[in-house]
Amino acid sequence: MSNKAKTKTKQAAKPRKTYLFRIYPTHKQINTLLEWLGLCCQLYNAALDERKSAYRMAGVSLSYEHQCAELPGCKQVRPELRDVPSQALQDAVKRVDLAFDNFFRRVQQGQKPGYPRFKSRFRYDSMTFKQYQNSFDVIRGNKKNKGTLVLAKLGPVKMVLHRPIKGTPKTAVVKRTPTGKWFVSISVEIGEEEVLAGAYPSAPKKSGLMWGSRLLPTSPPGRKLPILASFGGRRRRSPEPRASSRKPPKAANSERKSAKSWPACMSGLLIVAKTSLNKRSAN
Repeated sequence: MSNKAKTKTKQAAKPRKTYLFRIYPTHKQINTLLEWLGLCCQLYNAALDERKSAYRMAGVSLSYEHQCAELPGCKQVRPELRDVPSQALQDAVKRVDLAFDNFFRRVQQGQKPGYPRFKSRFRYDSMTFKQYQNSFDVIRGNKKNKGTLVLAKLGPVKMVLHRPIKGTPKTAVVKRTPTGKWFVSISVEIGEEEVLAGAYPSAPKKSGLMWGSRLLPTSPPGRKLPILASFGGRRRRSPEPRASSRKPPKAANSERKSAKSWPACMSGLLIVAKTSLNKRSAN
């Protein structure tokens, strides 16, 4: 696709809104999703290597359409690819195409290029389903906040539908977090009326928020609201007690073993801390 065609497509695209929901797949479904993510990661790396080799050896730049046309042949060589939804495989190839588009854009703008790199299976943590009521569907349950996400070749997955979906769903991205939780991001196409209704009114004067303030300035002027607890920092630690001159008692054998094994669990604690920090910053 040429640059002009891509520009027209972006201009014609309607505004979208993304909903994030928590899903609870079974153990069997988790194993299937992990297997799909591994195969998509291998396909991503193979498509990237093919583009690099084609340009280095023959000076040819491969396109997204050319590599997608090779997927049926890849399924004959690797029969396990037939178990993965076709749209998830196409999305893996599309990510390579987007990576090169962003690379050339940064080169033209004089920024740091950042050539596309190969991904490990730990960094490839999401897959995209593109067609609503074909590759994915959302069914609302009878009980409160209960829903079902139906994925192609996987079946129904439990879902926490904590808010109604307004608009026409277009894509669904199933993602696994570093802590092992699973989420789905549903992109919805919305109209201009909803966009204007959700827009904030323009402020007549410049305003700012001072760090550490207790009140949040709002419109109309003169009316102030208290800042939520998430805007404030964490609670300060209580002052540590003064050092005692007494010699501390020796630790028991169980405490010594736990102290030795403490560095091994640091990676898990850092992941949990990073996830909670990302939640606080998003709020």
